[in-house]
Amino acid sequence: MRAVAVFPHSREVKLIEVEEPRIAHPSEVKLRILDVGICGTDKEICAFQYGTPPDGSDYLILGHESLGEVVEVGPGVRDIAVGDLVVTMVRRPCPHTECHPCRAGRPDFCATGDFTERGIKGLHGFLTEYVVDDARYMHVVPAALRKAGVLTEPLTIAEKAFAQAVYIERRMPWLAGITPQSPERDELTAAILGAGAVGLLGALALRAMGIETYVYDRVPPPNAKSRLVELIGAHYVSPADSSMSFTDLIGHVHFIYEATGVSQLAFQAIMALRPNSILVFTGVPGQGAHKEMDTDTLMRNMVLKNQVILGTVNADAAAYASAIRHIATFVERWPQAIDTVIADRYPLDAYRDLLLGQTSGIKNVLSFEAASQA
Repeated sequence: MRAVAVFPHSREVKLIEVEEPRIAHPSEVKLRILDVGICGTDKEICAFQYGTPPDGSDYLILGHESLGEVVEVGPGVRDIAVGDLVVTMVRRPCPHTECHPCRAGRPDFCATGDFTERGIKGLHGFLTEYVVDDARYMHVVPAALRKAGVLTEPLTIAEKAFAQAVYIERRMPWLAGITPQSPERDELTAAILGAGAVGLLGALALRAMGIETYVYDRVPPPNAKSRLVELIGAHYVSPADSSMSFTDLIGHVHFIYEATGVSQLAFQAIMALRPNSILVFTGVPGQGAHKEMDTDTLMRNMVLKNQVILGTVNADAAAYASAIRHIATFVERWPQAIDTVIADRYPLDAYRDLLLGQTSGIKNVLSFEAASQA
C-alpha cells in the first residue's frame, strides 16, 4: 500500500510502498484511511526540525489528523463496527510505572517525555491507505459528519484548553456552578489569537457555547477568515497599523486562547486580561532572536489580578468526544463554516505541494478517496 514518509537521515520526503497491516490482537481495528489533514507540525517534520521514526525504521509515515472507515474488527472489539467512521488519538503512554499521568490514562500529561505519537514521534502516522490500531484509541464519528470529521483532532486542542480553564475557574466559588448552558456564560468574553485552523475551530466552539468571542489576526478584512468569523457571530479584529495594541482592539476579556506560536504577541495579550482571568498557550515558537519585554509589568499584573497562564498540548479521550459533539453543532448551525475551514481535498499525489510548498486556505486535506477518483 502507499504511504507518505519522511526519512530524517537522508532528508527526504517521498511516497513509498509498505506492507498492508493486519490485525494481530483481539482489541485491534483495521481502518481504510479517508482523509488526513495537513498542519504546521507536518511541515516542520518535513523541514527536518523534529520527527522520530519508530525503533528499527529509517522512516516515519506522516499524518496525525485522520478520519478512517472501519473495514475489520478484532474479536474483542465491542463498540466499533465495520462501516463506522472513526478518528484515532495521536499520543500513547510512556512505559514507565512511575509516570502517574500515563498510568491514569492521561498521556497528554506525561511526566517523563517518553510518550509516542502517531506520525510525530516513535509511531507511524495515518498518511497511508490502511492502519491498524487498538480500539481504545478510536472514537466513532457519526456518518453525517463525513465531510467534517477530519477536523476532530485539531479541535481537540481547544477542547482540552477549555476543559482545563473550567477546572481553574472552579477555584472561584461564584463561578463553580457555571456551565456552557448557564445564563452567566453570556457575560463572558474571550479572544482568539490567530485565525488559522486551530484558532478558528476554537472560535467556533466558543460561539457554540454562547461566549462572546473576538478573533485577532494580522490579515486585514475582508477575507475568507473574517467572513467566517462574522458568520458565526464573532468579531474579527486586525491592527490598522503597528502602533495599535491588542488591548486597543478588543478591550479586556475573561479568557484568551493563543493559537499563533508568536510569543511576543502572546505576552502582549496578557495586558488585555481582566482580573481573575486565564491565558492559554497552545503554540510552540520556533527558535529565533529573543526580544526584550517589560516583565516587571507582566508579573505585577499577574500577581495583583490573580491571573493564570496555562500551557497545553495534545488531548485526552474526553476532548475527542467533546470535539465530535461540537462539530455536529457546527454542521447544524453553520454548515458553510466547514466548507470555509477545509480549503480543499487533494489526491495523495499532491503531497509534495502541501507538505513542502506554500499553501493557501485554512485547512488542506489529503484524501484517499480523491486519489481513487483522480
